[in-house]
Amino acid sequence: MPERSRDRDPDEKLGSAFDRGLVARLWQAARPHRALIAGSTLLFPLIAAAELAQPYLLKIAIDEHILRADWLGLTWVAGLYAGVLALLYALRWLEAYLMQLTGQLVIHDLRAQSFGRLLGLEAAFFDRNPVGRLMTRVLNDTEAVSEAFTSGLFAVVADVVTLTGVVAVMLWIDWRLALVTFSIVPVLFVVAAYFRLRARDAYRRVRQRLAHLNAVLQESLQGMTVIQLFARERHEYAGFRRANAEYRRALFGSTLYEVLLYASVEGLGSIALALLLWYGGGEIVAGALSFGALVAFIQYTNRFFLPIRDLGAKYTVMQAAMASAERIFGLLDRAPAIASPAGAASRAGVRRHASPVEFASVWFAYEGDDWVLRDCAFRVAPGERVALVGATGEGKSTCARLLNRAYDVARGRVLVDGVDVRAWDLASLRRHVGIVFQDALLFTGTIEENLRLHADGALSAAELGRAVETARAAGFVAALPQGLGQVLTERGGNVSHGQRQLLAIARALVYNPAVLVLDEATSSVDPESEALIRQAMAGLLKDRTSITIAHRLSTVQNADRILVLHRGRIHEEGSHADLLRLGGLYARLWELGTGSPPA
Repeated sequence: MPERSRDRDPDEKLGSAFDRGLVARLWQAARPHRALIAGSTLLFPLIAAAELAQPYLLKIAIDEHILRADWLGLTWVAGLYAGVLALLYALRWLEAYLMQLTGQLVIHDLRAQSFGRLLGLEAAFFDRNPVGRLMTRVLNDTEAVSEAFTSGLFAVVADVVTLTGVVAVMLWIDWRLALVTFSIVPVLFVVAAYFRLRARDAYRRVRQRLAHLNAVLQESLQGMTVIQLFARERHEYAGFRRANAEYRRALFGSTLYEVLLYASVEGLGSIALALLLWYGGGEIVAGALSFGALVAFIQYTNRFFLPIRDLGAKYTVMQAAMASAERIFGLLDRAPAIASPAGAASRAGVRRHASPVEFASVWFAYEGDDWVLRDCAFRVAPGERVALVGATGEGKSTCARLLNRAYDVARGRVLVDGVDVRAWDLASLRRHVGIVFQDALLFTGTIEENLRLHADGALSAAELGRAVETARAAGFVAALPQGLGQVLTERGGNVSHGQRQLLAIARALVYNPAVLVLDEATSSVDPESEALIRQAMAGLLKDRTSITIAHRLSTVQNADRILVLHRGRIHEEGSHADLLRLGGLYARLWELGTGSPPA
């Protein structure tokens, strides 16, 4: 679909390795933990000082003690060197701990904020964005941002501090020898820039191949029943192997450029060391340079090239972190298209009563001008039991979603209790209007926890039992080992589809809304259970406005009024008997559904 190709672009997008705007946003996200960041930052110069002290201690040990055979003095220098080394290890451990702690705390905050934002977004957003991608935002992208603190930005700052100290010390010891070492730097920058660009392209290919591999895996796992039903295991396995091989080749290509960059820097470092030995050796022979100073310069040169050798890895980390940060902040910046209006009063404390429902010249389309509802108008009186029927795709379920404002109308108004749903407080509206969908969703947890989803006060065990009994779910619940305490697996997978539907109806009874919409709520239960549920519906729907959406017309014969939806409008309305006598669309639907002409 075109939407999928458009949606894939953000996942494959690569940011620059450093973006001032995104770094500023990351700092805002990390500000609550600025004490930890300050502690890490203060460690950088201390670590650099410990790093720089070691080569200089070697210089002192060689020039002032080894060459003079001063073993006592050498012992003190060796002890000082060991102490500096122990201090360096302790500081590095503390630095790593603080950076990891900072990164994990930032991850925690960003994940909580991202999930909180998702909870407030409208249904249309989830229509356009696959679940796997949203999970990547909340889980993987935040993990990549953490790397900016642990292995990216902080590491770069620490390297800059160390490099600055190395350059300063080398110039202080012998500026001529320092210039010999630095003569290789221009070539180094050219090589690093070349491989950086190649690594960027290779990294883009890795992300594209990984996205494709994830898509193949997700689709196969979701469709495993169909794969096994049609014996397509070998075909799917071959497809996965191809996608996996493409990812492996892309990953090898990326690794190749990282290795070449490392090897090139290592080779240039060796050339710099050779120049240093050539020039420094001549200076020693001429008496212009001490042997200890040359050894120290060799040590400083190694410390100078070490962070540059790691440039490729740090560049990749920062590039991934910036791209992930852009996607996360893009999600956090997205304002919900459907929200409670400013100043809307909560109606949570208002006594529930049967409320009128009205669709006034409603137009609605999921995409562009492809209208699902066209000037749709009807009214449901308080306490009236209305059935909404029609062929597949006529917009019956859409009416339910507009009623609780999962979507907003393009034109016209939807009114509940005489008030436009867009003027309601959103939480109050959805507490006032309850919907039982065809595909009942149960959460991991006990049956009782699934029935008590709302948080409006306590519910007694007797009330809970009456709801289960009214929904005719008491029989199968009692047969379970733990009864209401039975733990349901993911999406209620350890109970049947029909049993899930019975529990969803019981949940609606517990929820006790003023307006109840049953969207094919009995379509997945067996005939015996359906008969029992229909007997209980009289008590369930008493003094309550209800709209029953059904394909099976046998379930709506006792409705006060039946509305027939056709081409986005109410085509016919009346009682079951009246519509059969009319001999119109409803009568044809009845004949198709039952196989017999209207009586």
